[in-house]
Amino acid sequence: MIKFLDLKKINEPYETAFQEKLKSVLENGWYILGNEVALFESSFANYCGTKHCVGVGNGFDALVLIFKGYILLGKLQKGDEVIVPANTYIASILAIMQADLIPVLVEPKLETYNLNPDLISEKITSKAKAILAVHLYGQLAEMDVINEIANQNNLLVIEDAAQAHGAISDFGKSGNLSNAAAFSFYPGKNLGALGDGGAVTTNDDALAKVIKSLRNYGSEVKYKNEYIGVNSRLDELQAAFLNVKLPNLDAENNARRAIAKLYLSEIKNDKIILPTLSLQGTSPSHVFHLFVIRTENREDLQQYLLENGIQTMIHYPIPPHKQKAFAAWYHLSFPITEKIHNEVLSLPISPVMTDDEVSFVIDVLNKY
Repeated sequence: MIKFLDLKKINEPYETAFQEKLKSVLENGWYILGNEVALFESSFANYCGTKHCVGVGNGFDALVLIFKGYILLGKLQKGDEVIVPANTYIASILAIMQADLIPVLVEPKLETYNLNPDLISEKITSKAKAILAVHLYGQLAEMDVINEIANQNNLLVIEDAAQAHGAISDFGKSGNLSNAAAFSFYPGKNLGALGDGGAVTTNDDALAKVIKSLRNYGSEVKYKNEYIGVNSRLDELQAAFLNVKLPNLDAENNARRAIAKLYLSEIKNDKIILPTLSLQGTSPSHVFHLFVIRTENREDLQQYLLENGIQTMIHYPIPPHKQKAFAAWYHLSFPITEKIHNEVLSLPISPVMTDDEVSFVIDVLNKY
């Protein structure tokens, strides 16, 4: 069986280094906001090209704290509108609502699955104050156009970079293409911890300072609370594991790109629509967190692949506006979003897939 994601195999090369880090953290005796977190924050900020990285509990909290930070700084107010792609993972929308802001759904491009910049302007009202650009599946949103629209309308731009660690355009790297960005280090991400973890990257000194307080009960100095904060700190041990893996991120992304290149060139089946790469200069703007195809026969194809020993997943089966939690949105019409959610299927792709496994997936798909 070719697993969709084999985390054991992905992390095996790091096992000795993980054990050494575990021993080091235990011997140090400092388990929250210690040297490993400080090292990771410095290293990841340097990697992204930003002034600041603030480690937090998870990617969802990273988004929420960005929004709450901007509210405290007076750049957002509760009830403001945030433009967000209609086909995003639900966490993007929940984070907006958690900060008492209003999500405004905008259709994606069918070809790239990312926010369609051509449709943003018509959704901008006097209450619109921010755009949440999601780099879905690992491909950068069209940040040059999105930032231009934002500048013209005095809007903040925030990146949901949870799936796009290391993605690069000619304009910069994910995490450094906006006012602030949120990352997730959930185990299955391109840069994954061995548990939950997240971070905010930004060049905004004031925002970084506020988020450092918010993540720690609203306290910059212990027992002195400036804000109504939360408990959302990147764990020292998870930061240590991330410090082990970060130096290999680019190599692992390149391995993903190599597999994707084979899929794109060698899968030849009229029943299958392959992903389209967004043109963003000469840089590798897709890190293929997921390799997502489309087909009108999704359930049949998924079952066929499973019977042939290939696991797949659906990202995501139900669009946000059709979720029970958002029954008030049921009447909204997003035909492109609905088409995407009805047809997408994610193939196995990881830096530890063998050439034989990749060839087998291609061969089985071509015989469908």
